Amino acid sequence: MTDSHAHYDDKAFESDRDALLSSMNENGVSLIINVGDNAESSKRSIALAEKYDFIYACVGIHPEHANDITDRDYDEIKELSKHEKVVAIGEIGLDYHYDGYNKDNQKELFRRQIKIAHEVNLPVVVHERDACADVLEILKDEDIGKTGGLLHCFSGSVETLKIVMDMGMYISLGGIVTFKNAKTAPEAAKHVPIDRLLLETDCPYLAPAPFRGKRNNSIYMYYTAEKIANLRGISFEELEAATDENAKRFYRI
Repeated sequence: MTDSHAHYDDKAFESDRDALLSSMNENGVSLIINVGDNAESSKRSIALAEKYDFIYACVGIHPEHANDITDRDYDEIKELSKHEKVVAIGEIGLDYHYDGYNKDNQKELFRRQIKIAHEVNLPVVVHERDACADVLEILKDEDIGKTGGLLHCFSGSVETLKIVMDMGMYISLGGIVTFKNAKTAPEAAKHVPIDRLLLETDCPYLAPAPFRGKRNNSIYMYYTAEKIANLRGISFEELEAATDENAKRFYRI
């Protein structure tokens, strides 16, 4: 399996990171994309990619940092993006869930990082929370089809899914699809074209049932994949093969 969105640089893995990552292959995980959320975590992601041949990195600034960005941060992300194991700009986007996030600053941060992606010819990994309309507007304005995009941890409606597909984007689904109270994610799992679907964990967050509330990791992705395969009426092996191929195509690996 390919975990298309993970955060193994997170402090939640400080005690056993190397042991856990060293066990991935024997547990059916062949490829991991570690995603940065600011310049420092982007550097840590690259360090992991340098250490493990099956890990690749994304570099970018999450919208939660939008109030504190300087031109130096943009320059740093652009420079980091030139590393041979960096495969995308991300995660970037908009998050209106919490108070205190300046929407105008977020939009500027989002747009400028898409422009960096165009300049360095890399796809983007998009975070969206309670900001769907504005995310879609910016993706359209900035011509996301030029480099390609992935909307990670998708939980939007089938109608939103169609708009995203019409833009030529991919989506990734994680543990939310297994939650008993989940509604939109399982519907998306049924309707997304099989050639546009990726699996993810967003670990250490969003562990699937039966591990909900615990620290997530890529080995648990089996439960997400099994659920999606059942929803689609296909075999686990068919889903695994398709999502692996899609991840490699999107990230150009």
